[in-house]
Amino acid sequence: MDNPFDYKDIVRPPRALVDALARIGSATLSSELAQHLGIRDPQIRGPRPLVKGRTVAGPALTLQCMPKREDLYGAAEYEDPEKQLHRHVLYPTQPGDVVVVDARGDLGSGIFGEMMLTFFAGRGGAGVVIDGCIRDSAEAAKLDIGIWVKDVTPNYHAQTNIIPFAVNVPIACANVLVIPGDIIVADDDGVVVVPAALAEQLVAIAGQHAEWEEFARIRLSEGGDLRKYYPLSVEAEAEYQAWRRAQSND
Repeated sequence: MDNPFDYKDIVRPPRALVDALARIGSATLSSELAQHLGIRDPQIRGPRPLVKGRTVAGPALTLQCMPKREDLYGAAEYEDPEKQLHRHVLYPTQPGDVVVVDARGDLGSGIFGEMMLTFFAGRGGAGVVIDGCIRDSAEAAKLDIGIWVKDVTPNYHAQTNIIPFAVNVPIACANVLVIPGDIIVADDDGVVVVPAALAEQLVAIAGQHAEWEEFARIRLSEGGDLRKYYPLSVEAEAEYQAWRRAQSND
């Protein structure tokens, strides 16, 4: 399969911005993107965490898969490895990157296995999001990366119905547009795509939301009235502002 391996430059955002998005979490980011920034549905549906309790955030490297056509791609797992594009999406990995794969929802192809994911982890990759499968899942789960997949399989990446087709191009992962360099935030609630150009504005908006939710959570845990504290009512605003000032002075 001909391929120029012409990696497009990925513009990576400042790490502090990415970390701020991770702290806010996918649920708040999704709602604020929808309510304030016009992105009605930023969730990549289907992939679930292989290991719960992890949060990752980072710029997207992308891999597009297409239906298999044998004249373009042979069946042998190790035949001419450098022509296998799933390897090439990993080569430009920098610390904190997230690989996102449009695997067409296929459940019969393990896009990556233990060795590929070990390489990715060794390069400092943060996580992978695949609307499909990986293989070697037991060993992969031990790696210090986040893995979000639809399922697992014993099959290798091009064994059945799909082939890797293009690297670092816009993709439709679970029918959600992901552009290389978009910021991916993934946790136990799911996976959210944050357009890079909206990230700073989103942190400002969502950070304020997360702050008043923390205040509301405290008051509700103390028996406060749900109607007063969630969402924050005008009646509770002065109390919230006093709480904010107290937090700033600590």
